[in-house]
Amino acid sequence: MHLPRGEGVSLWRQITARIEAEIREGKLPQGARLPTEAVLSKDFGVNRHTIRRAMEELANRGLVRVEQGRGSFVSEDVIEYPIGSRTRFSENILAQAREPSGRIIRIREIPAEGRIAELLRMRRGRPLVVALRLGMVNRRPVSLAAHHFPLARFAAMQELLSRNPSITAALSAMGVNDYRRRVTRITATLPSTEEAAWLEQSRSRPVLLTEAVNIEPDGTPIEVSIARYAAARMQLVVETP
Repeated sequence: MHLPRGEGVSLWRQITARIEAEIREGKLPQGARLPTEAVLSKDFGVNRHTIRRAMEELANRGLVRVEQGRGSFVSEDVIEYPIGSRTRFSENILAQAREPSGRIIRIREIPAEGRIAELLRMRRGRPLVVALRLGMVNRRPVSLAAHHFPLARFAAMQELLSRNPSITAALSAMGVNDYRRRVTRITATLPSTEEAAWLEQSRSRPVLLTEAVNIEPDGTPIEVSIARYAAARMQLVVETP
């Protein structure tokens, strides 16, 4: 790519302007990985320091995000995700004219222990069914959630989720037609290697960690979910009644 020299505009500013134009015009879509410094350096005929300066400027403007060990990506619009008494992933995403989808990564049985047993009001050692679900928006991963249910009541969960990854649909099929969120606790943490891989982000970028308890209208707890949200793509909005 030819860059005019000696015309009073520094090379890094010219590179910044060209990449910005490609982003604005949609030639570089949201979430797209940019070429490496080495490739850009060769394409523009400049040294890596010049490329690095241009990328820093694009990152400062919020047009690009740099992930250590993974490269540079076109920034995405941050999704506002309401947290209220009726929090439903698909409903929240559809309300923003986006496409929700999900994938069950694995389902297993474990004994109820510690805090999970306490929140579900179960005796320690009683069996749970745990579904690890990847939530996606416009085919991009945004959340990774472990959903814990008492096995005695939800023994059909594994079979139902193997056919349809919707937690709400599975609960409805087992007679839970309505439920609400009793409490949600939100913190921030760094993802594990596996979590970062599923969320397609680096381990150095934090995730929003939520612990939520869902209950039936009579107050019976039916689920504890531990979810991790990609903080660069999701903003949790706490709604008040």
